[in-house]
Amino acid sequence: MRYVTLSTTTDPTPRLGFVRGDRIVDAASLAPSGWSGAFPRSLFELVQLGPDAWARMADLAAAADSARSCGSAEIRWHAPIPRPSKNVFCVGRNYAEHIAEGARSRGEAAKIPQHTVFFTKAPTSVTGPFDDIPWDATLTQQVDWEAELTAIIGTGGRDIRRADAVGHVFGYTVINDVTARDVQRAHFQFFKGKSLDGFCPMGPSVVTADEYGDPHDKMVSCRVNGVVKQQQKTSEMLFPLDVIIETLSRGMTIEPGDIIATGTPEGCGFGRTPPEFLQDGDVLETEVEGIGVMRNRIRRIGD
Repeated sequence: MRYVTLSTTTDPTPRLGFVRGDRIVDAASLAPSGWSGAFPRSLFELVQLGPDAWARMADLAAAADSARSCGSAEIRWHAPIPRPSKNVFCVGRNYAEHIAEGARSRGEAAKIPQHTVFFTKAPTSVTGPFDDIPWDATLTQQVDWEAELTAIIGTGGRDIRRADAVGHVFGYTVINDVTARDVQRAHFQFFKGKSLDGFCPMGPSVVTADEYGDPHDKMVSCRVNGVVKQQQKTSEMLFPLDVIIETLSRGMTIEPGDIIATGTPEGCGFGRTPPEFLQDGDVLETEVEGIGVMRNRIRRIGD
């Protein structure tokens, strides 16, 4: 299954949908079709209902009448989970060359972490896969890109074993961990510079784990105005997703609907010579193999 969150001009309420071929089906149109209990209005609600509901939704989708669908250009695409219930979990320094470019930018020797580096992004940073990204020019002059494969947790748990970890994933999506580098440096940590409004575009869809296959062998790419800036396989992660989930859940419960971004490859703007940062009107394309492409335009505000 490939789920989306959509709205239309006639109904601006964000709601659950799914992709069928090259068409989008509004899941609410299937609600009278024998669903037992309250029908899930959002992807988050569906995830919360658990595996039995996921299977029932897949059955409804398989039988859906194509007449109830619309073209992708006829809807507004929202982030799959537009307002997460908690911060987005993120992994830092998870590709060796990304660590090296960061060290070069600081004039330091690269140090490979011995443990997974975690930080978070505020829920208010989440925006849609084709929405503008606001750039407050009074706050930052160094807006950077970070393309990332992202997992949506389906079944929660604590102290999850590595062998079982990927089985806890509902599906996969794409995030760009947009970062204000100067704000990040000024505050000596990641959170503020990564949590500005609109700095977490997500989407365009969530591909369920059963359809997506091995998350440890997918290409992650980022382009700015059509020029490739990042392109690397997830097999190059220092801490693969199963290790990330095992480590994050150690002594700490992860819950259905939690969002985990797995880190970004080399090629960020701050590590280039000379450094490159996003400017007003730039088009940021973020792609993960098997999921899709987000296209976000940078829109300068605050002057």
